[in-house]
Amino acid sequence: MYGDGRQPPRRPHPAEAPTEIIRPVRPPDPPTEYIPVYRDSADRDEYYDDDDDYYEDDELYDEPPRRKSSPGLIAVRSVGELLITAGLVVLLFVVYEVWITDILSAEKQAEVTTALDNEWKDPAAPDPERTEHFSFADGDGVAKLYVPALGSDYKFTIVEGTSEANLEVGPGHYKQSAPPGAAGNFAVAGHRVGKGAPFNDLDLLESCDAIVVETRANWYIYRLLPTTADAKEWGSHAGDPRCVGAPGSAKVEPLTEEYAAAVGRHIVTPRDSGVVAPVPGNPTAQTPADQRRKLITLTTCHPKFSNRQRMILHGTLVRTQAKDPANPSALPPEFSEAG
Repeated sequence: MYGDGRQPPRRPHPAEAPTEIIRPVRPPDPPTEYIPVYRDSADRDEYYDDDDDYYEDDELYDEPPRRKSSPGLIAVRSVGELLITAGLVVLLFVVYEVWITDILSAEKQAEVTTALDNEWKDPAAPDPERTEHFSFADGDGVAKLYVPALGSDYKFTIVEGTSEANLEVGPGHYKQSAPPGAAGNFAVAGHRVGKGAPFNDLDLLESCDAIVVETRANWYIYRLLPTTADAKEWGSHAGDPRCVGAPGSAKVEPLTEEYAAAVGRHIVTPRDSGVVAPVPGNPTAQTPADQRRKLITLTTCHPKFSNRQRMILHGTLVRTQAKDPANPSALPPEFSEAG
């Protein structure tokens, strides 16, 4: 008790002390990543509240000003787009010419071959070999062409005529030239790229390689004449059995005099029509028809993918083999030379 009679403050008993409440500490919220959202001014009025703090600063949502392209840049860009378009057009054209036309021509070639086979099998059909001249309608099958050196599967039906439509079917016989196996020049044209490309690999043929023509009654075996380079050293080919020929076959030798222009292979311009004349390269020759050499001429474009020039191959008939009626499909021995 104090002197003035007051009682000192009472200390609470430890048992009576208030209990301290311990509250759990809440972890701070992770920061929210702010992603600006573009909004059009018209959309803002319809979907958003202008008083929303989220859009306090409209500058955050405005598109940056675009740089104006210079006339030079526009021109370069336009030229680039034109070049890309032109490149695609050229690519599609090449695909069409090289692959699509091959497929279409293969179908037409199969049709004309089937028609010719049926004609040959028809016992009532006249035998063109026993008449004075062959006579075929435009586009009809004339004969079959084989080049063993280009593979055992090299076979094309030759059609009558050399129009674009004819050559889409297969090799075409020049109408004014001699028929197969006859005296004169049996001339045939063919594409080198696309549309079946029957003459694509003629540049691979060598002197004395066989060129075989099949008709209904006969096999005509021609051989490529010496090329200009080979003719200069023709003595080195004296032992080549293809050039010497089997018994009953004519030898292959460089031609002279009025036939001197007829060589195994050469390049001419499209205007040089004399290559398919009765005496190749000598259209004014006065040789009687029955005394002319029996030749074959193959013509095609040169170089590949171009019609700027023509590649010409000349061959000479070395022998004729009649078909065996009992076995008309029997092949001449020259087919064993297949590459």
